[in-house]
Amino acid sequence: MMNNLIRTLMVQTPTVPGNLGRVATAIGNVGGDIGEVETVKVGHNYTMRSITVQVESEDQLEELLEAVRSLEGITLHTVSDEVLHAHEGGKIQMKSKMKIESIADLRRVYTPGVANVCRAIQEQPDKAKIYTSIGNTVAIVTDGTAILGLGNIGPVAGMPVMEGKAALFDQLANVNAIPILLNVNEPKEIIQTVKNISPGFGGILLEDIGSPHCFEIEERLKEELDIPVMHDDQHGTAVVTLAAAISACRSTGVNLKEAKVGQIGLGAAGIATCRMFMAYGVKQVIGADKSPEANERLVSYGGKVADSLEELMENCDIVIATTGVPGLIRKEWIRKGQIILALSNPKPEIEPEDALEAGAIYATDGRSVNNVLGFPGIFRGVLNAGVRDITHTMLVAAAEAIANSTRPGDLVPHPLNLKERLLYTERKTAFIDNKQGCLEIGSLVCFLSKIIRK
Repeated sequence: MMNNLIRTLMVQTPTVPGNLGRVATAIGNVGGDIGEVETVKVGHNYTMRSITVQVESEDQLEELLEAVRSLEGITLHTVSDEVLHAHEGGKIQMKSKMKIESIADLRRVYTPGVANVCRAIQEQPDKAKIYTSIGNTVAIVTDGTAILGLGNIGPVAGMPVMEGKAALFDQLANVNAIPILLNVNEPKEIIQTVKNISPGFGGILLEDIGSPHCFEIEERLKEELDIPVMHDDQHGTAVVTLAAAISACRSTGVNLKEAKVGQIGLGAAGIATCRMFMAYGVKQVIGADKSPEANERLVSYGGKVADSLEELMENCDIVIATTGVPGLIRKEWIRKGQIILALSNPKPEIEPEDALEAGAIYATDGRSVNNVLGFPGIFRGVLNAGVRDITHTMLVAAAEAIANSTRPGDLVPHPLNLKERLLYTERKTAFIDNKQGCLEIGSLVCFLSKIIRK
């Protein structure tokens, strides 16, 4: 599996038009991807710029640096890893919401005043959601067995991902999130550990737990806990994928519910995506995976299994791929008029340009399909309502809300555009009825603004 490297180059160029273009061309010729370009200093006859580049390997990075160094009149001063620097000391912290500046403050916040609050909760346990942070706190639980595209690297090495999730919970949905790293891999141990710590949380987000044991862990915890549980690699991914498919179908005039949908790769994300499409109302969902167990799981949920990738490609109107295998889909397999969502990162199963050239009516990769559009808002809603379960009905409504907040021509909204987020909070709302009540969803980042119990 290839893993992207990001580096920041400090480059000095003569103040003559065209020199920045020479640098960009040199980077592009070796396959580097340019991110931010910032002018740091303008001298009498030179310009200093900070240029962020992304490459796929150390070898490619060395080739890129040599290409820049070889440019006449251009100086490469430094190469730094700003990503590592940004993570120094971690990305999250626990802070008090109240100032403690006097004895009176201390007596209110701690002893002796806190005893009255403890007694109130002892008499009425539900008051813990009012008088403590429990009702607005989520545990992000991982065993480190499926960290991003890195695989089983262990829970400690996965901590930066968990901190990132916690930061997004805080900034996008005002939810407290605490990483929980488990140094166990057996489902029974994970389940029991999460049950033991669950009294301190209003919800559980399972993160980067490998397949197939992730299925058992989530199902058991949903059955045995009285707080909402969601595996983000399954349902968070599936929500945003469904939203992307809805947007793609709207752009192309395809009726999603009447289309044949093919899912290549039936791991955690693939199986959940199939279930999400079926919950949305898609009548024919066909999957393909090398694992007989994964294929059997799809059939148990009501899907069908293709005999081969070629068969799936030939029969399906919409094809979604989440295999992590670059170049898996061949151009000659593309059928005219298909929608192709090849979502593996950093390299898709087929490049969008190749799919379009082969006849696809719509094609994209996974760079814009990000779980951040879903999980913060989903938990904001269920915590507000105090509901026990996160249902497929809720998740489908979340996907529709994301799609309804997407500008024409885009696949999904940008999650960090504050202006658009506020606009759609006011104007875009979806309602559904279910056994627990009325689910109201609004905004660009899929803030589930309210769940009102009947």
